Amino acid sequence: MNNIPQRPLRGIIPPMITPLAGDDKLDVAGLERLIDHMISGGIHGLFVLGTTGEAPALSYRLRREVIETTCKLVNGRIPVIVGVIDTSRTEMLAMAKVAADAGGESIVIAPPYYLPLSQSDLVRCVKSFAAESPLPIYLYNVPNPNHLRYTLASLKICGDVPNVIGFKDSSGNFEFLEAALEHFRQRSDFAIFVGPEGLLAKGLVAGIHGGISGGANAFPRLYVSLYDAFVDGRMDDVRILQAQIDLFIREVYSVGEPESGLLRGLKCCLSLLNICESRLCWPYVSANSHEREKVERGICVLAQFRRTT
Repeated sequence: MNNIPQRPLRGIIPPMITPLAGDDKLDVAGLERLIDHMISGGIHGLFVLGTTGEAPALSYRLRREVIETTCKLVNGRIPVIVGVIDTSRTEMLAMAKVAADAGGESIVIAPPYYLPLSQSDLVRCVKSFAAESPLPIYLYNVPNPNHLRYTLASLKICGDVPNVIGFKDSSGNFEFLEAALEHFRQRSDFAIFVGPEGLLAKGLVAGIHGGISGGANAFPRLYVSLYDAFVDGRMDDVRILQAQIDLFIREVYSVGEPESGLLRGLKCCLSLLNICESRLCWPYVSANSHEREKVERGICVLAQFRRTT
């Protein structure tokens, strides 16, 4: 179809999980069901190979397969944004080329992890990568507080780099997000998205362009309905729908250890919805029977809550 993407991109863009059929093996049938499920729910774009997609734990071969298969299955129906997060600039550029060749709309980069970096190092990373990237770039403040994040000063500099078109903030620091929004408010070509789903409604009021919301893998219509309600000015509906999302977060993202709870809960939820298996990448393990029962109860509570609102 080759639809021309709306710039700046707006709406609900799920960070897609990576359905697995085994170690280093993509569940292609599950991936197709997942993509069709989300698109039928009205999502506005798709972000592959992010944190929720367990990208750093995937082999480079599997990452390429995820990009190529996803773009083929999407077939131009919505924009596909590809994470090329890595410690190697060479590998990032190689994956960016895979994304461009497959039909990706843009890419996401994050500060290189493991090696200690200064903010000056980070700015140089963005400038040198952007100069060679075959696709437009979104910058990413990762959820892990132990990893390097953009300061507002660095974000201002990097946001003005040619080929950089937006920013995803998963830091959870709303004061920082508000400051970034204020700085880029006059940039009609620059999009800002929020990652934490509990901040979706509050962020929209503040001026974000949308949410990169993990729960939209499972319940895309819920998140899209909140976004549509905000656009239409139905703020009472926005508050009700945000309460449903908050319920989903409490019931599903709290499975097992907190470090892996979001991934375990979300993949377990998708398994219970008969979309794909609950298998996680090494070193994580899937939800056990007790945890599956907890997630199933959460799904039932959410379904009941939605019927009464």
